[in-house]
Amino acid sequence: MPTADNKTALEIVQIPVLSDNYVYLAHDPSSGATAVVDPAVAGPVLEAAGRRGWQITHILNTHHHGDHVGGNLEIKRATGAKVIGPAYDRARIPGLDEAVDEASGADFAGHHAQVFFVPGHTSGHIAYYFADSQALFCGDTLFSIGCGRLFEGTPQQMWSSLLKLRGLPAQTRVYCAHEYTESNCRFAMTVEPDNADLARRAAEVKEARAAGRPTVPSTLDLERRCNPFLRADEKSLMQRFAAVGKEPAAIFGAIRAAKDSF
Repeated sequence: MPTADNKTALEIVQIPVLSDNYVYLAHDPSSGATAVVDPAVAGPVLEAAGRRGWQITHILNTHHHGDHVGGNLEIKRATGAKVIGPAYDRARIPGLDEAVDEASGADFAGHHAQVFFVPGHTSGHIAYYFADSQALFCGDTLFSIGCGRLFEGTPQQMWSSLLKLRGLPAQTRVYCAHEYTESNCRFAMTVEPDNADLARRAAEVKEARAAGRPTVPSTLDLERRCNPFLRADEKSLMQRFAAVGKEPAAIFGAIRAAKDSF
């Protein structure tokens, strides 16, 4: 479909791999160029692109974890694709050709991605936002009804990172990297049992998963209404977690700690 600037939107294909990962192909119909986002493995990605007659020209990495970069080198050898990844973590991205940051953004086939530095899950994590396709590739920072564990960052860092993503347009599609939504909904209902939007979403997710359908992508509008990790500054949650203080980052940290032991 054409966008406001007459640039054809990216065609995005979701590839389930491993036990719960999603890898994405982002294809530009005008040029034929194709980017793969966070390839955990190479085989299924190369097969999916080949089946469609798409040539992989770029690899976009959000962070260094093996289930996001494990296929980099094999895909690069097979296709000659350029590897683009976070300048904040360049030493840990296999085959990195172009390091990007918030100032540079990332360009692919005439599409410009705004790059967000979103530390918390890892120290160098980034997200890519393609405004012309209303698409956010957020890796393991934001999940549907969840967020990533804080392996290398603090609650304050992660809360600040999530605020960056929360501020994007409501219709933004959230292409996160894992199918965790059903378990995330079970936890979220313990945090906000009276959230009617969340209850509806949990029922939809349960039905979708029972039928083997993905729950990703979500939308940012839906996440704002249902995801407790984006709602730490909501009055009801601030009252519920008043014992940890009035700062939203502290409330976020308490919610994240509760999820870690859920």
